[in-house]
Amino acid sequence: MLTEADRRRLDALHIRIADASGASLGYPSAKDFDYSDLAHFLQYPINNVGDPFAEATYRVETREFEREVVSFFADLFRAPADDWWGYVTNGGTEGNLYGLYLARELLPKGVVYYSEHTHYSVSKNLHFLGMRHIMIRAQESGEIDYEDLRETLKIHRDVPPIVFANIGTTMTEARDDVRKISGIMDSLAMRDRYIHSDAALDGAFAAFLDPRPHYDFADGADSVAISGHKFIGAPIPCGVVVARKRNVQRIAHAMREHHVVHRIPAERPRRTERLAERIDHRPPELLQQLKGGPLHQAALGVRRRHLRHRALDQRIEVQRRHVDLTRHQLGKKEIAKIDKALGLDSERLHILEQWLRD
Repeated sequence: MLTEADRRRLDALHIRIADASGASLGYPSAKDFDYSDLAHFLQYPINNVGDPFAEATYRVETREFEREVVSFFADLFRAPADDWWGYVTNGGTEGNLYGLYLARELLPKGVVYYSEHTHYSVSKNLHFLGMRHIMIRAQESGEIDYEDLRETLKIHRDVPPIVFANIGTTMTEARDDVRKISGIMDSLAMRDRYIHSDAALDGAFAAFLDPRPHYDFADGADSVAISGHKFIGAPIPCGVVVARKRNVQRIAHAMREHHVVHRIPAERPRRTERLAERIDHRPPELLQQLKGGPLHQAALGVRRRHLRHRALDQRIEVQRRHVDLTRHQLGKKEIAKIDKALGLDSERLHILEQWLRD
């Protein structure tokens, strides 16, 4: 229950926000919305944790609706029918962060190119992700200077380019032409590349403009992010990001391989072993009495996890021995070539293992 003082304070806050909203100019946030029909949902701890396209153990969720929202924008962005994935974000900045994260994981040595009129949050994202970047001049309209981009790319043709395109700059609503950017990289034979479209401002309506701006997947983008509280309007900042599914899956697969081959041996769950040993030393008549009960089920679960960890450790050890043997058979020169080509280190041992199995 609120105290009278708290209630007066909240009433004052409501008056201040209402007055400020009525006189708000210059900020790209829509105000003509009414979400009162959804107000009764605010009494529940709704959380669409994890992948919206995967089954959830937490049942207080709205994944079905999230999938519909993402699917709507995937169609709007002309994403390939069977090659897209996305989710509802907490705003445009998070969508841009995810797009840059995909680019970094796919092209670890890549350099990000963005215009001087790019939103200030992008430089923070680049610092957060530790990505190399080069700022490109902008035209008077705010659109990226394509000639400066071309000349800069020429200088760094040995490095995979990651281009951050603005689809509606903050001050002039300028839009970078993704098709033209893609054409520049084609002319320089830069095949390993990534283009992210920051469509926070214009992405929700750009598809309905005539002529249609070149900003989406059909024009060469690999990911597109929009903001929900700008053109659409929302009481809470939100957004949507859509990316090519094959890129998302490549990174997810690499993370699973990394976890299986490297993390488990280094962080073996000793507690599981100790519990399994304690179960082994219990009198058989006691275990028989507990059979079928919750403690017995928990004991069986511990035993199964222990056996899985042991089998996994054994499989990994066999893989490592196989790799060591094959490296010895190939010889130092051949292995050096593989190491150089793959950038092999202890963190990427699984890449060589996969290569040897294939």
